[in-house]
Amino acid sequence: MKFRYFIFLILITGFCFGHAEKEQQLKNPKIAFYFSLVPGLGQVYNGKWLKSALLIGLEIAAYDAWTRNKDIYNNWDPETSPKEYELPKYRYLAKRNKYAWWIGFIYVYGMIDAVVDAHLHKFDQVMDSSLDNENKENIKYAE
Repeated sequence: MKFRYFIFLILITGFCFGHAEKEQQLKNPKIAFYFSLVPGLGQVYNGKWLKSALLIGLEIAAYDAWTRNKDIYNNWDPETSPKEYELPKYRYLAKRNKYAWWIGFIYVYGMIDAVVDAHLHKFDQVMDSSLDNENKENIKYAE
């Protein structure tokens, strides 16, 4: 029942804070970068809620896998551990290191993505507009 209220709250929040396309402000890439220091907030600033949830989920999954492999590696007992776990000890070290790299890659990707999304926020509107209407006053054609 609480899950339904949560979904309802998210939908209502989206309708209340939704803006018409003309009312949207330009996004500042510098602010997007500062928000992106916390994983997922840069995407929230840019209005990319699904991408934010995906990045946060990936960070949590990578951190969880890193923690599990770290704990197995640190608590390895040569007598009992080979019977409990299917991989040798060095493989858990390699997996721990791999997930540590993934945590860093996902974090940096989120930062870059937030800045690029802020730069390209009005891209669709600019590409849909007519060049003749925008540049009539500024361009004098050679005759």
